[in-house]
Amino acid sequence: MTALKKPKEKLIKRIWKHRWTYFFILPGLVYFAIFHYKPMFGLILAFKKYNARLGILGSQWVGLDNFKRIFITPLALKSIQTTFEISFGRLLFEFIFPILLALMLNEMPGRKAKRVYQTIITFPHFLSWIIVAQIIHDFFNNNGVINSLLLSAGSKPIRFLSSPGIFRVLLYSTSIWKGAGWSAIIYIAAISGISLDLYEAARIDGANRMQCVWHITLPGIRATIILLLIMQVGHVMSAGFDQIFNLRNSAVKNSVDIIDTYVYDITFSSSPNYGFSTAVGLFKSLINCTMLITANTISRKVSGSGLFN
Repeated sequence: MTALKKPKEKLIKRIWKHRWTYFFILPGLVYFAIFHYKPMFGLILAFKKYNARLGILGSQWVGLDNFKRIFITPLALKSIQTTFEISFGRLLFEFIFPILLALMLNEMPGRKAKRVYQTIITFPHFLSWIIVAQIIHDFFNNNGVINSLLLSAGSKPIRFLSSPGIFRVLLYSTSIWKGAGWSAIIYIAAISGISLDLYEAARIDGANRMQCVWHITLPGIRATIILLLIMQVGHVMSAGFDQIFNLRNSAVKNSVDIIDTYVYDITFSSSPNYGFSTAVGLFKSLINCTMLITANTISRKVSGSGLFN
């Protein structure tokens, strides 16, 4: 009993020693407990046929039937495929832009100019996708500003919002416009942590600005790039619900509906099946978790860097 008490006493002493640290993180712990861990009780719905009259605990247990239904429902399979396509498209086309913006801002002369440009490129992040969707609609619909200019120039109008291929390009480009500036802040912070002595030594050795960027700046933020890449891979099943939900229309719905919009549609349909909706959402989370662990494992083996170094 004495041997068991000693580790407990040491733990209590350590907590008391760092009591103010624990005090400051307490609100965050309470937030996660209430809004993230407590709702996990509802995941039991994924294994039940929910009946509102009987409640969650009283509803019929159906085991894995809801999960089996995912793989025999064409719309569910299509939404999963589309989610992967759009997410990997985001990784391919969007991920690099914040890095490029951070490098360009870092190389700009003059602090005032940097602040002005950083404010300009960061501002779109604070706009709601509802507002952005309306702006995009006004510019790119069949009677919008862009097509009006094309018609006045004697060209044919382009179906930006009703052509699936063009619509996906619009998804990527508007996401870059809205989010790249905000994401660049993380890289700018990482760059600011690189010692200026390294740049000074490189200039003495005759390195130009591009060589300094390639051999000092990029290696200096490599760990940050890898970390954010792993985290984005871990969100591969979250392909941007807010953006797609506000921009989609009947003409492109079948080609851009992701798993989140599919869950929304079946949950708020005329005859919702909450058990199936929960199963789809849990399946999505399991895929995200698997992708996160896989990306972290590959990163640690290839580069030696990962989330838990």
